[in-house]
Amino acid sequence: MALLPIAEAQALLLALAGRTPIETVSLAEAVGRWAAEPVVARRTQPENDLSAMDGYAIRFDDLPGPWRVIGESAAGAGFAGTVSAGEAVRIFTGAPMPAGADTVLVQEEAAREGDRLDLAGEGPSHRGRNTRRRGLDFSEGESLISAGERLTPARIALAAIAGHARLAVHRKVRVAIAATGDELVAPGTSTGPAQIPESNRTMLAAQLADLPIEILDLGILPDDMDALTHAFATVDADLLITSGGASVGDHDLVRPALEAAGATIDFWRIALRPGKPMMAGRRGEMVVLGLPGNPVSVFVTALLFAKPLIAKRSGAAEPLPPTRTAMLGEPLAANGPRTDYLRGAVIDGKVYAAAIQDSSVLRTLARSTCLILRPPHAPAAKISEMVEILDIA
Repeated sequence: MALLPIAEAQALLLALAGRTPIETVSLAEAVGRWAAEPVVARRTQPENDLSAMDGYAIRFDDLPGPWRVIGESAAGAGFAGTVSAGEAVRIFTGAPMPAGADTVLVQEEAAREGDRLDLAGEGPSHRGRNTRRRGLDFSEGESLISAGERLTPARIALAAIAGHARLAVHRKVRVAIAATGDELVAPGTSTGPAQIPESNRTMLAAQLADLPIEILDLGILPDDMDALTHAFATVDADLLITSGGASVGDHDLVRPALEAAGATIDFWRIALRPGKPMMAGRRGEMVVLGLPGNPVSVFVTALLFAKPLIAKRSGAAEPLPPTRTAMLGEPLAANGPRTDYLRGAVIDGKVYAAAIQDSSVLRTLARSTCLILRPPHAPAAKISEMVEILDIA
């Protein structure tokens, strides 16, 4: 069976399921999710011309003064009158500009004695200096955030100042996570000669923690056909992620158990290193991702497939992880027929591949800050050549 190219596998996976239903939540609950609808300004910001500095509101045509101070304007308590020729109003940052005034003389360039105000510096260079015009940020009716954009802290603040207390987002994705293998024991448990602490569930939960999900931990499942089939047939989730048992050995029971539970496998085996045995399918409305067992393979396949699927189902317009280019600090050998994601680190602006690339070695992954993408059959690369990388830390 020919191995499926990564881009083709990603496209097939993202087509398996649509977005989760839309719900309206508070701004605090919306952080980190994706806007399900455009966020349109309900007000103009600022609603009035404002002062950008502490000083005096004047008419630019009255420079170089002097002026008579006739009042004060503070944030939340503007001056009710009108500034006429030769008059000024004491004003503070964020306060409304009084009618008639068009410029602010900053206090560092002002000399005041009683109600008399004189110029004590160069003064404002042009009309409107040190002011913020009405609508500088946005006007009522403007679209501020597009559907599919992530609701970052800055965008949450933008929505708030635009008049929104709640936003439309997609329901959190329910993700069930299971590890399979008789050799696995819970972390912190003493291990026998043929056992190993299970790390993939904890890593997956941490890797997906920045996404809008609810996790259902199915624990460690044995290499037993009946137990696996029952677990897969009864789980209620939007996405089931398994690790281990995805290859073709006698104890690799995930695929037959999924099929026995009523799932269909849409594709299996990717032209990827590490992570070739990954499979994807569906059981009803639930998408199933069968990841390999080696921890680095789990990390890479989750990054390239699980996270984009969750992002897409959550409403992301661009769910795939972004890459960038970096300069090699050392040569790289030619690559084979699969796309290779080498663990590496950017040091002093250059990227270096880790010496050990075995997919079972977690210490290498823990010390890496990026993955170096090597396309199929890429020729050997020299020092200072540019390569594509995916940041992971």
